[in-house]
Order: sequence, then C-alpha cells, then structure tokens
Amino acid sequence: MNDLMQHQSVHVEEKPHQCTECNKVFGWKKNLMQHQRIHTGEKLYKCTECDKGFITNAELKRHQKIHTGERPYECTECDKAFVTNGALKQHQKIHTGEKPYQCTECDKAFITHGDLVKHHIVHTMEKPYECTECNKVFGWKNNLKKHQKIHTGEKPYKCTECDKAFITNANLKRHHLVHTGEKPYECTECDKAFISHENLLKHHIVHTMEKPYECTECTKVFGWRNILKEHQKVHTGEKPYKCTECVKAFITNKELKRHQKIHTGEKTISMC
Repeated sequence: MNDLMQHQSVHVEEKPHQCTECNKVFGWKKNLMQHQRIHTGEKLYKCTECDKGFITNAELKRHQKIHTGERPYECTECDKAFVTNGALKQHQKIHTGEKPYQCTECDKAFITHGDLVKHHIVHTMEKPYECTECNKVFGWKNNLKKHQKIHTGEKPYKCTECDKAFITNANLKRHHLVHTGEKPYECTECDKAFISHENLLKHHIVHTMEKPYECTECTKVFGWRNILKEHQKVHTGEKPYKCTECVKAFITNKELKRHQKIHTGEKTISMC
C-alpha cells in the first residue's frame, strides 16, 4: 500500500516533504533524507578502492566505474565511450552543434548549464573561492582545488612512461604527447606544430608581432603574459628563486640556473 501511495504522487505531482534548510520539496521522504545529507555533509557510501565518500549509492556506483574502467555508453558518431548516459548525451551535442544554454550578457551559448554558469563569471568578475594558504581567489571551485595541490604537493596523475607526475589529468595528457611525438596543433603560417593549443598561440605572435601585454609601471609591452609577469618583478623587487648554496636570489628560474653553475664549476658556453 505504501509503494502504491508513493507511485500515485507521480501523477498528482504532490511534494509534501520539505527541506527545513533550503525549502526544496520532494515527493518521497527517502529523497528528502538523501537531499539533507548535502547540508549535513554526511557521506554514507564509501569507495573501497579510494577514500572518497558519496551521499547516494547511485553516486558510488557511478564513481566505481572509474576504477573498473567500465564505459558502457558509446557514442555512435565517434569512438568515445562514457561512464554515464548523461555524459554521453552531453557529449553528443558536440556532433549536433546544439548549444541550448544562451548567455544573456553576450552572444555566446553553451552545451551545458554548468558551462554557462562558469562563463557568466567573465561578466561578473566574481571570484568567491579563496585559498586559505595564500589568499589567492578563483572564480571556479575546481580551479581552487587544482591550485591547492600546489601547497599540498599532491600529484595524483602519474605518467606510465616515465616517473613524472602531475596535478591535473590535462597536464598529464599534454605531457604524454612528449612520449608519442604527437603535435596536433599546426601553425597555418609556417610548417611548425605544437603539443598544446597554448604553445601554438604563443608561437603565432612571431607572425603577427602583436604585443598585447603592457607594463603599467613603464609602459613596456610584451607578447606573452608570463614574460610581463617576470618583468614586473623588476619593479616590485620580488626575487622568488633562491640559491640553496648562498644568499643570492633571482627574478627568474633561468637566472638562478645560470648562477648555480658558479657553485658546480660548470662553465657557461658563450654564444658569440
């Protein structure tokens, strides 16, 4: 009888169970109880392969496919496969070109609502996620989590070809191209190719001679942001690269390495 009553609420759309924390309502009490764990932080379902915990058994089962390598949902357009049907459906929009989530501030549109929310921070400039170690702020929680690994030293993504490890899976994939020799990003102006899209963009400035990054202290301009950041240390006096053999410190890692040859006795080759 109880099962019948639960089922009937599907037809009448009755949602008598309300969360006292956020006022969200549910048709079934068990769904309310599951939802309340979001507020309490309770994660009853533990993975036996790693230390992760989950609010629901369904979430645990979905997660466990990461360890088993099971990807039962295959795309009929390409050779990609996915852990969940939801992830497959999301991926298929790449082939159809469907972008149902439109930004109200500009003309951009996105495949997922999550991507739209992430994009919206570009307009609001909001950075609500702060690192407790160095007070650096981020617009997205996943960027904060990646950053925090710098402080913990955690590098969970290990290369199977060499002993290198990385903070993110994206960095591991990029590194792996070193072993395969693959350079998928080709310059349309010359015959050079690059491991990453970022490196291609950096190279492209050689052809355009564009220098969009200007120093606010001396108006000197640079083609790359990282070189601007290094240059700005001239004005701030910051020297983060310290020699372990003496008290000297340097603006760039390159300068430190050059200096360290004094201690090792290694001679620097002069390119006349």
